[in-house]
Amino acid sequence: MLQNWLTINAVTILVALGSFLIRPRDIPWATHLDRPKWLFFEPAIPLIWMVIFVCGASSATLVWQQEPNSLKTWLLMAVYLLVELVTVAYIPATLRLHSLTVGTVLGASGLILGLILTLLVWPISGWAALLLVPYLLWSPIGTYTTKRMIKLNPDAA
Repeated sequence: MLQNWLTINAVTILVALGSFLIRPRDIPWATHLDRPKWLFFEPAIPLIWMVIFVCGASSATLVWQQEPNSLKTWLLMAVYLLVELVTVAYIPATLRLHSLTVGTVLGASGLILGLILTLLVWPISGWAALLLVPYLLWSPIGTYTTKRMIKLNPDAA
């Protein structure tokens, strides 16, 4: 079981590193965007996402332990991976395309996929589903913030 936990966490970390696929020339675009005045917690966002990814990996581990190597479990692992890929794509896609609309769509897509994953996981492990709640709580905040930024920066839509 330790090996499965390590594998799931290694995949989570490798995919999360994809958020570093940003070009330095795109960063000034993002730093010049107006942000909502209530976005005082922005410096904490990386820590918040780290906690969410740890919870997601822990959730996946619990699901894996219920029925290791079954087709159903492999399909669920694919959904976990899809949720993480969509989530991690937010920053590089938004910056590269200079489009807050892309970020809003990715954020909303991640929320929908996260909700579907939670509903699929719930019958297998209540704890695994509970560990997805931080994602379900935070994802709409990020999506709303990005949507709000479109109103403040219409040229960046």
